[in-house]
Amino acid sequence: MTLNTLNAITPIDGRYYNKTNGYSNYFSEKALIKYRVLIEIEYFLALTKTKIPVFKNFPQKSIQNIKKIYLDFSQEDAITVKEIEKETNHDVKAVEYFIKKKFKDLQLDKYLEYIHFGLTSQDINNTAVPLSIKDALTKVYLPELNELVDLLSEKVLEYNDISMLARTHGQPASPTRLGKEINVFKVRINEQLKYLHSIPFAAKFGGATGNFNAHIIAFPSIDWKHFANKLVTDLGLYHSFPTTQIEHYDHLASLFDCLKRINTIIIDFNRDIWSYISMDYFKQKINKKEVGSSAMPHKVNPIDFENSEGNLGLANALFEHLSSKLPVSRLQRDLTDSTVLRNVGVPFSHSSIAIKSTIKGINKLIVNKVKIENDLNNNWAIIAEAIQTILRREGYPNPYETLKELTRKNISINRDTIHQFINTLNISSEIKNELKKITPSNYTGI
Repeated sequence: MTLNTLNAITPIDGRYYNKTNGYSNYFSEKALIKYRVLIEIEYFLALTKTKIPVFKNFPQKSIQNIKKIYLDFSQEDAITVKEIEKETNHDVKAVEYFIKKKFKDLQLDKYLEYIHFGLTSQDINNTAVPLSIKDALTKVYLPELNELVDLLSEKVLEYNDISMLARTHGQPASPTRLGKEINVFKVRINEQLKYLHSIPFAAKFGGATGNFNAHIIAFPSIDWKHFANKLVTDLGLYHSFPTTQIEHYDHLASLFDCLKRINTIIIDFNRDIWSYISMDYFKQKINKKEVGSSAMPHKVNPIDFENSEGNLGLANALFEHLSSKLPVSRLQRDLTDSTVLRNVGVPFSHSSIAIKSTIKGINKLIVNKVKIENDLNNNWAIIAEAIQTILRREGYPNPYETLKELTRKNISINRDTIHQFINTLNISSEIKNELKKITPSNYTGI
């Protein structure tokens, strides 16, 4: 059976594939094999620069052809590796045998045993996987997230002068500005991005138990720690040392925790916008062919923000498991990290689905200024804070208690009520005029 969007088990390979297929270049089985081939090749080429005798007259003209093994890695190549794996029952060994066959085709038989020389599988896996994650983050995730941040920046400016009733504990509170409330989320995401960019992508390269045992026994005069550090840093990664057989994943856990925090911020944003839509502060652009409810024709539901929230929840559940499980491994190594790491593309995919849904939802929003202004004008009690603060400044006795008594009476508080109250205060005309200039629309702070 050919996999397609109708028979895929998970929605990221089915219903949402058009939103997640960018990650296929980094997290698919083919991608993992290609990254393993890349690491094996770059390791071999690094060996050719050492003083190992066999490489004394290594043909430099072969280097580009060797690099083409991963640069031109094809679907057919991936299938070939999987066929070899059926015999070896070992995925990394299958990659080694695949490369050896390519070397024979290039008439490089003399160097076959220096492919995967002195290595354990995790030297390849724990370098290939962080490199694939780094590339996916740089080339797919961050451009999508930055698109959301840029859109929020636009809305901050567009909504900057729109005064709005705030709500704390669900109750009317000191007014704010719609642009400022959007800016809160933009800044929160940017703060996490600063931290995200500081987290290294760590790789392990040190042999069966991290001590370069095999390398040193074969060529004790070579500084293998320096060699591995240069290899890994040349790949754009950070060399973890010392390690056991596997990279300890602490930095990767930090990355997943940071991505989880970003997702949580977007969840918070989605819920706020959902609430504003339910309060009629936003209308939504209508597509005449879309259906909001199968039973209620009038419905235009905030489905994009709901879809985003649901996908972010799934992503965070998986990021949480990855960050708490991966740093734990029995003694020098157990295999539990292997199957877990194969799922690393899943939370990235759900995050991308969510980000795109939030962007789509924002682009459908229409500010309902009439409703926002009506809510402000129907809640003059919210300027009580402003009045009592000025009275405190002027040394007026018990200003808080005075305003509390007024605003908790079972009467309608409006402009006239407030101004009548101000007229009764034993203060100068100048201060009364200052107080009367305060409105729910202009009492918005900075």
